[in-house]
Amino acid sequence: MLPILVTGGCGFIGSNFIRLLLEKDPTTPIINFDALTYAGNLANLHDVAHCPNYRFVRGDIADRDTIRQVVGEGVSAIINFAAESHVDRSIHDSRPFVRTNVLGTQVLLDAAREFGVNRFVQVSTDEVYGSLGPTGAFTEHTPLAPNSPYAASKAAADLLVRSYVQTFGLPAIITRCSNNYGPFQFPEKLIPLFITNLLADRPVPVYGDGRNVRDWIHVRDHCAALALVLERGRPGEVYNIGGRCELANLDLTHTLLDILKKPRSLIRFVPDRPGHDRRYAVDCSKIERELGWRPTIPFPQGLRDTVTWYQEHNDWVAGVRSGDYLNYYRRQYGALAG
Repeated sequence: MLPILVTGGCGFIGSNFIRLLLEKDPTTPIINFDALTYAGNLANLHDVAHCPNYRFVRGDIADRDTIRQVVGEGVSAIINFAAESHVDRSIHDSRPFVRTNVLGTQVLLDAAREFGVNRFVQVSTDEVYGSLGPTGAFTEHTPLAPNSPYAASKAAADLLVRSYVQTFGLPAIITRCSNNYGPFQFPEKLIPLFITNLLADRPVPVYGDGRNVRDWIHVRDHCAALALVLERGRPGEVYNIGGRCELANLDLTHTLLDILKKPRSLIRFVPDRPGHDRRYAVDCSKIERELGWRPTIPFPQGLRDTVTWYQEHNDWVAGVRSGDYLNYYRRQYGALAG
C-alpha cells in the first residue's frame, strides 16, 4: 500500500489530521513532509513519531528536486496543508506567502502529474471569497475576491489546482474551511493567543470595534471532513467546510474571559488591520449532502476543551512562545508585548 503524502503535517491542522488518520487505522502509511518553519513543530506529533507506518521528511514544498524524489518513490495521494497562513504576517511581508502558497503548490501539482498520483487535495480557506455583508453565506460558486496578501496567495493556488484539473485531468479537489480552533494551534491566531495571554494575566488585543464575525469549527471536525474528501470526494470539485457557528470577535473574547474568570479590563482595542474582512459565513450543505459529513463538536464544549488543553500544556506553549514569535508579537502589538 502506497503512503499518503501529507505536506505541512507538523502544523496545527496537518498534525491533527495525521493523528486522526492513525487513530482510524494505525496501519495507514503516512509521509509527513514539513519545512519546520516557526509554526511547524515536531512536538505536535510526539505521540505518533515511533509509529512504524509514519515517516517524517524535512523539506520545502517549493524545492522541486526534493518533492520529485519523495513523490517519485510512490505515493497514493497528496494532501497539501503546507502554507504560510497568518494574515497579519502577510501584511508585513507577502513574499513568503507567494513562494510557499503559490510556487509550492505548483511544484506539488507538477510532481503529482508527473508521477500519476491518484488524488490531490488542496486545503484552502474561506478567506479566498473575501468579505460578506450582514446576511448570506459563501457557497462553492461564490466568486473569489481575496482582500489580504495571504488570501490572494491561497486563491492563486486554488486557481492553479483548477487549471491542472481542466488542462491535464489531474484528479484534484479543493476544500475551503472556516476558522479552526483546537489543540496545537500556534498562538498568533485569536483563540490560542487570547487563551495564552489570559493564562498569564496579560491583555488581549482586539482589532477595531471587535464586531468582525467569523464562523468557527473545531479542528477535529475539519479533519474528519478532509478524511472523507480524501476517500470519497469527487475530483474537480470544491467543498466548503464550516462549523455553522458565527461569532463576533468581541463576543468570543468575552466568552474566553468568562471561562478563565478574567476581568473585562484585560481587553485592549487596537487599530484595525488593513483589509480586515467584516464577516465570514460558510454554506457547507454540499459536503453534508454528498459525503454525509456534519460537525459534531459543539462550540461551547470545544472551546472549553481547548482552554483546558492549553492549561495542561504549559511546556508546549513556552516552547513556541519564544524567539521569532516574541519578535513578531512586539512588532504587531507594540506596548502590549510587555
